[in-house]
Amino acid sequence: MTDSDVTTTMFERIGGSATIEALVERFYDRMDSLPEAKIIRAMHADDLGPIRDVLKRYLTEWTGGPRLYTPEKGHPRLRQRHFGFPVGDAERDAWMLCMRGAMEETIADAAARQDLDKALSGLADWMRNRP
Repeated sequence: MTDSDVTTTMFERIGGSATIEALVERFYDRMDSLPEAKIIRAMHADDLGPIRDVLKRYLTEWTGGPRLYTPEKGHPRLRQRHFGFPVGDAERDAWMLCMRGAMEETIADAAARQDLDKALSGLADWMRNRP
């Protein structure tokens, strides 16, 4: 087997479970404290604990780590699960503001951070369900 036969997942590139844990914690801390994130914070329950766990499980699997989300929740169906929430440009931008700040704080590898940002930006843009 050569090096070209081995694929490194995003999960591995960013630092695995410890990084996902820190990323999600910092993401929700930012959502809970940034005035620019009020629009998306209002969509969440007062207690962010349960949703933190869901996002950790989702991002772990989505980045190529262990399957922690689908065995419990089934197919992500992200747009369907979020359809009851108005997601437009402002909500997408607030979400990405929190995520970008969290990535800056937790992902040391600049190239991996940039690649993850690109992937998450596409996902956040796809989640829009209103102008």
